[in-house]
Amino acid sequence: MSNIQTERLIIRPFSDKDAPDLLAYMSQPRVNCFADERIHTLAEAQADIKVRMKDELQFAVATKDNNHLIGHLFAHQEDDEGQDTYSVGWHFNPTYSGQGYATEAADALLNYLFNDKSARRIYAYVEEDNIPSQNLCKRLGMRQEGTFIEFISFVKNPDGTDKYENTQQYAILKKEWQNLT
Repeated sequence: MSNIQTERLIIRPFSDKDAPDLLAYMSQPRVNCFADERIHTLAEAQADIKVRMKDELQFAVATKDNNHLIGHLFAHQEDDEGQDTYSVGWHFNPTYSGQGYATEAADALLNYLFNDKSARRIYAYVEEDNIPSQNLCKRLGMRQEGTFIEFISFVKNPDGTDKYENTQQYAILKKEWQNLT
């Protein structure tokens, strides 16, 4: 993938220099779905970067003014017959919240998947208490398709048992996306 540039961002492959910035927000994930990806040390961040660099559907999001990592996007192509369906997600440093960066980056990701990767359908799973990501999905024109009750567990309850979370699914079709743009 070549770099994607938006008004304020560069969406690009990860590079070794991203490790300190990745550590900054992955050491304290804001939502439970990233709890198992928690990074504790710079060495772990460097190793994680190496893995992300090998995956063409992992995208670093950096500001144009200084090219510092502020978050990342990811996509996963489904293994169904048509292979035209992608799940997507995002994770941003909370320091940059409320400035429209996630919307700007996710909009570019959907545009890339629909137009360059020939996606027909894109969906995202969002935990029921993750209101910022639900709002982002809505700003992108995605519709809520349903809620999976006690769908998945990312963390434990204080007694050590799995804490199951309700998860909402949002989706958008290429034809719906085209009507928005």
